[in-house]
Amino acid sequence: MTLIQKIALGYFVVLLGATSLNYIPGLTDEDGLAFGIFALDIFDDALHLASALWALAAALISPRASKIFLVIFGTLYLGDGIFGFFTGYGYLDLGIFTNGSDGLSFTLFRVLANLPHIALGGVALGAGLKLGRGL
Repeated sequence: MTLIQKIALGYFVVLLGATSLNYIPGLTDEDGLAFGIFALDIFDDALHLASALWALAAALISPRASKIFLVIFGTLYLGDGIFGFFTGYGYLDLGIFTNGSDGLSFTLFRVLANLPHIALGGVALGAGLKLGRGL
């Protein structure tokens, strides 16, 4: 298994963990916020699970499939996190279409709510572009 496939496999584990956040006692508060920061619903869980399964399939298929996963996933998740800073909502969960914009904000809450998508997306995109050269 190549390094790029191992990274895709790592994304499978991380995304599966994100899928399970609502179901681990003590990680959500009385308002249903994971770590007291953001709410995840069944649609978010399904999106995380589909992404995890996509990462697993890519890792098992080939280095090229892993590159494609990392570049597409990375672009989508990074963009979603950036939109979160500008609007308060992302587009992957259709939040920008169902809610009015809360405007640009760099409050601690907004940073913590969007950082997972920015970090996961940025690392995936960077790894896919750098390690995927020639694939």
